[in-house]
Amino acid sequence: MARFTQVFIALLLSCSAGAKAAEPVDSVMTPIRPVESAYTIGFGSSHMADTYLSPLKYSGWGLSVNYSRRQAMKFNPEDWVMRLGLSVRADRAVNPARNATMWYGGIDFSWAMMRRWMLPSGFSAGIGPAAMFDAGCLYSARNGNNPASAKASVMIGAMGYAAWNGRIGRLPVTLRYTPVLPVGGVFFAPDYGELYYEIYLGNHSGLVHPAWWGNYFRLDNMLTADLHFGSTSLRLGYGCRIHTTRVNSITTRHFTHEAVIGISGQWLSLGGKYRPASAAKVISSRY
Repeated sequence: MARFTQVFIALLLSCSAGAKAAEPVDSVMTPIRPVESAYTIGFGSSHMADTYLSPLKYSGWGLSVNYSRRQAMKFNPEDWVMRLGLSVRADRAVNPARNATMWYGGIDFSWAMMRRWMLPSGFSAGIGPAAMFDAGCLYSARNGNNPASAKASVMIGAMGYAAWNGRIGRLPVTLRYTPVLPVGGVFFAPDYGELYYEIYLGNHSGLVHPAWWGNYFRLDNMLTADLHFGSTSLRLGYGCRIHTTRVNSITTRHFTHEAVIGISGQWLSLGGKYRPASAAKVISSRY
């Protein structure tokens, strides 16, 4: 009996040692995918027109608070990256006579999965499918019966990027251009002159419209430069948004131009008991 107990304990110890020895191998086989996140503020000019509220164009300023996240995809980290974007903005504009004010408040969300190609001399580029959602409201206190115009859409389209990683002098820099182009989906718009009180009472017909480039066009452009000072980077950039809709004899235009400033950085996102080995391959979404 004592002999059997000794053999059983020896087998347990050998299995435990084998499991511990296998852990570094699994860790090496699992690549590290750092998360690149950026928090920015944008400020610039805003130009708005909505014939539901007024036939005039309003011009003023716009402010946005933005978050973006990039990471190599788990299923094929070397060739595919994902980007998530979230933006909250507020705009204030006045009419040409400067005796009426229009406000806009809204939120935008986008998610994309892009196929990327590594190019010579530090360049890379990618493109892939994207999903977008936005909701907001225009408000003009001058209007009595119809002071507000609600906006909402769910779209699918494409997102791309072109980037360069290099140095300016001794400073590491990442330059990146990211366009987002919706292609199709649905968006909300009431009939011309229809009161929102009528919608509240139950008139829900004809509020959702199929979107295509003939009645809905939007193009978001973002050009950024990340100046890498250690683990944290200073992000400087320029953003431009072109957004037009035309349905039910209602035309809406919203153009913005803004300077962008904020911080960005890369860090590891580890979950569970996973601990990467020192020899694990690092696959960045930045290059």
